[in-house]
Amino acid sequence: MTVKHHERTDWRLVWNLIKPYWLSEERWKARALLAAVIALALGMVYLDVQFNAWNRDFYNALEGKDFPGFRMQLWRFSYLAFIYITVAIYQVYLTQSLEMRWRAWMTRQYLDEWMANHVYYRIEQARSADNPDQRIAEDLSFLTSGSLSLSIGLLSSVVKLVSFIGILWGVSGPISFMLGAQSVSIPGYMVWFAIAYAGIGSALVWWIGKPLVAQNFLQQRYEADFRFGLVRMREHAESVALYRGEQQERTQLAGRFDWIRHNWWSIMRTTKRLNIASNFYAQFAIIFPFLVGAPRYFSGAITLGGLMQISSAFGQVQESLSWFINAFTSLASWKASVNRLAGFHAAVTAAATQPRGISVGRNNVGALLLDDVELRLPGGSRLTAPVSANIFGGQRILVAGPSGCGKSTLFRAIAGIWPYGGGSIEIPCEAKLLFLPQKSYLPIGKLRAAIAYPAAEDAYKDLAIRHYLALCSLSHLSDKLDESDNWSQRLSPGEQQRVAFVRVLLTRPQILFLDEATSALDPETEARLYDMVMKELPEAAVISIAHREAVAKYHQVRWQFVHETAGGNQIESAPVPVRYTIHSTPINRSQTPQFSES
Repeated sequence: MTVKHHERTDWRLVWNLIKPYWLSEERWKARALLAAVIALALGMVYLDVQFNAWNRDFYNALEGKDFPGFRMQLWRFSYLAFIYITVAIYQVYLTQSLEMRWRAWMTRQYLDEWMANHVYYRIEQARSADNPDQRIAEDLSFLTSGSLSLSIGLLSSVVKLVSFIGILWGVSGPISFMLGAQSVSIPGYMVWFAIAYAGIGSALVWWIGKPLVAQNFLQQRYEADFRFGLVRMREHAESVALYRGEQQERTQLAGRFDWIRHNWWSIMRTTKRLNIASNFYAQFAIIFPFLVGAPRYFSGAITLGGLMQISSAFGQVQESLSWFINAFTSLASWKASVNRLAGFHAAVTAAATQPRGISVGRNNVGALLLDDVELRLPGGSRLTAPVSANIFGGQRILVAGPSGCGKSTLFRAIAGIWPYGGGSIEIPCEAKLLFLPQKSYLPIGKLRAAIAYPAAEDAYKDLAIRHYLALCSLSHLSDKLDESDNWSQRLSPGEQQRVAFVRVLLTRPQILFLDEATSALDPETEARLYDMVMKELPEAAVISIAHREAVAKYHQVRWQFVHETAGGNQIESAPVPVRYTIHSTPINRSQTPQFSES
């Protein structure tokens, strides 16, 4: 995914990002708020027209030393200003309300899509979108706020242009001059000056500021990468401290910040050039209408009030035509965010529609069925030969083999999160599955919520939680159930694995998968936990991945991953791609599973 790709955003896709909210269940409330915001914006344009007329009458009263007229214009200005302030306040208030409603709805939608069907997991595997957290948290905010402010601003500019261009045409009158021997008269000449002035300025600003889109895109990415590095440093503080890895971490963080700094200097240089052009353009626009209108004023063709009205109308027309110049920086930031969000949306869609090579379904047989299941790597290389097996309740299976052979990948395929490969997996309809990885996930919050996860924190009684904490040698945590903390940082690896076993005893699954779930425990504790699980869950199927031979006694069958060439000869090492076959051997003779290799 390159920046160049994002610069060529498909605007139909951008429209597809914006459209859903306005067709959603909140559409009527959203449309009503949008109509109110537009009405207030148009009301401000109308008030600008009234102020333009006030300019003429006020300065005419000054020029004619008309005190009653002067006093009347002061009162007129007072109520116009009061109405203008009220309209401006409520336009901002309702716009912010609409922004938050839109952002909240889109955040819910994107979270649902990102977390449905393990899309978040597949995106991380494929590395198809960087920093999804930033895209959901920040880019959605930029999309909603930027879309509203830019579109309302553009609409106001168009309406203001239509409203004031007629005024400017009428009050400026014609300008006549000799071209050779022929007299030339240009009606509404101030309109043509305004169009030429704004056109030249817009072209110059676009040419100077075009790099800002790519620079803002990169800046958001580098900021997110740097923030992610800081979060990882905090999460792995103990490991870094034990390794004395501060210097290495500091070097990496400094390197990521250097990307921010270098890109920021690029933004600064572009912004400086852009500000030179836009500020010169804006400042010269103040005096420009007086320079152009002065000949008619000094000739007596227009009054002072007329000159001030021309200046005001010219300023409004010029400002309307200069919408692109004034909004360019915001437009560049908005487009960069939309590009990132469009890429993220495409990645989510691709992950959600990714074809599954391994189908996972349900059956009424009462057994976990593997039918010609073949595991592959994301690149397509074969990892295992096809295998078939039937696993019934009460069976105990030990999965063994060298690191990287696909043991955990087999568990991922059964869980339905590994689509690469072939064959089918069927799970009993009413069976509850639970997977215990080597490092269990403990959410930040109350301890009872961390233990009950993924169930609600009030899913289990305190008496049951304390009972199983005691059985798992965690009695010291019994009085901390209502304490909130980052438990993955506070508890040791061994304590975290024992908490996971408390979760097993509370959940009581029909099929339990243990992936090196006792690797951080001493042999005595490991043996006690395995013995307890086998006794507490006698009807459950237990499938374990373990490298310690001591746990074999708790199982009936060993599934051994054997590293082989395509010809089937066992070797010590082989170049990638390779494949493994799974050999089933009984550990004892009771209840061996039905197992066959394809």
